[in-house]
Amino acid sequence: MARRLNIIGLVIGTALLLLASPVRADTLEKLVMPGPVTAAHQKVENECAKCHAPFNKGDQKSLCIACHDKVGADIKAGRGFHGRDSAARSRECRTCHSDHKGRAFDIVGLNKEAFDHGSTNFKLSGAHATAVCAACHAPGRKFRDAPNRCVDCHENRDVHKGNLGRDCISCHTPEAWRKAAFDHAKTKFPLTGAHAKVQCSACHPSARYKETPLACISCHGLSDVHQGVFGGKCDQCHSAASWKTAKFDHAKTDFPLRGRHGALACALCHTPAMKSAKLASGCVDCHKADDVHKGTNGTVCRDCHGEVSWKTVSFNHDKDTKFPLRGGHKKAVCTDCHKQDPKKVRLQATCASCHGDADPHKGQLGTACAACHGETAWTDQVRFDHDMSGFPLLGLHVGAPCEACHMTAAYKDAGVGCTDCHLAEDAHKGALGPSCANCHNPNGWAFWRFDHGAETDFALQGGHENLACDACHRPGTEPQKLADACISCHAGDDIHNGRFGARCERCHGVDNFKKVRIKR
Repeated sequence: MARRLNIIGLVIGTALLLLASPVRADTLEKLVMPGPVTAAHQKVENECAKCHAPFNKGDQKSLCIACHDKVGADIKAGRGFHGRDSAARSRECRTCHSDHKGRAFDIVGLNKEAFDHGSTNFKLSGAHATAVCAACHAPGRKFRDAPNRCVDCHENRDVHKGNLGRDCISCHTPEAWRKAAFDHAKTKFPLTGAHAKVQCSACHPSARYKETPLACISCHGLSDVHQGVFGGKCDQCHSAASWKTAKFDHAKTDFPLRGRHGALACALCHTPAMKSAKLASGCVDCHKADDVHKGTNGTVCRDCHGEVSWKTVSFNHDKDTKFPLRGGHKKAVCTDCHKQDPKKVRLQATCASCHGDADPHKGQLGTACAACHGETAWTDQVRFDHDMSGFPLLGLHVGAPCEACHMTAAYKDAGVGCTDCHLAEDAHKGALGPSCANCHNPNGWAFWRFDHGAETDFALQGGHENLACDACHRPGTEPQKLADACISCHAGDDIHNGRFGARCERCHGVDNFKKVRIKR
């Protein structure tokens, strides 16, 4: 016991001496090191803290993973040997990898004969199970970094030269490289009918598979009896089961076959001379010679004719045109409006286009005849709202017959001024101008009104209010040009003989001329 204490004291004393001396700090680490580390760890041999946590053996694994981060990532992701093996995930690293046993010590400790490759991401099967390790694991390269793609090892033996990509296992297996299995149904071109019996090389020469064209015409171009007229989509009519047995659903085209068309032979429309697969689908393209209208009714024959029989015509003027037939138009025959060989296909829908010659107004009231006339009869129930014109009818005008103002059927030329009709009744002989409505109203010529204050610049006040009009507006004078100066009417009453000027209102008022006020 005493000897043991002495040894411990000696070690502690030596350590204290070393710490107090200028000797390098790693001397103590070398002193307590159990042995040299493996060659892979030689660079950190003097840094014990890189691998050992002070006074804590349990934390050593985290230090290992800190350096071997790829292994740590495998454990975390559950991949690779360390991630897939339960012991490698749960135990401390030192359980399998111990150190301080010399530079040449194999710290990995891999038993190649007993190693289960199934614990890795690449399970060995077929020919891979008999391959030597060095065939895939090159010297100086970590086992976990060995490639696992087919092309990494077999690229030089790829007869397809990369044209089929790098997913070799879609056709080849590790059991036998030459026995390739390929499911053509998983491609863009499943093999059906006669294609299933064709040799691969018939379509894929020189192992060039990936860029093989898929269009029928790329293989069958020379056997196309249509010489390309119908395009390259042969499968619209032909099938892979039998090239000669053709079927075609005309209903899927822009021209479904109905009526008489369904019984016609293909060659009747699709002639050998045609240069395009797409025929024109207009009726006149085939029936132009049968058109008795000579093109005047356009090219849409089916508006009237059907496909069952050309002569059976159906046409609803009310639904098929913008001019429904009503009243007298129902009794008219087609040629009354649609003359033989008309210059225009579309007739004008205005009354004047047919009834222009019968217009007594000579076009002065426009072409909207329906505003007054009806379709039942031209002369019955003629309606016209004079209020919608430029001359609404008021007072006595309402009961006046049309011809009292409209001397002829050319109604538009009738004047709207009072003097256009009442000139002979003008008692003023034109002295007050043509605007009779300023005083008179349509209810009666004798009912007149005139507000001198509102209509003129000379309001009547005082003695002027009761004067007769002709007291100022004498015959022969123009009423609009009367002067408003006192002297223009009262010159004969001026006892001053003009000595005080023409401004009488400075002294005299309009109530009484004799009442004088003198402004000082």
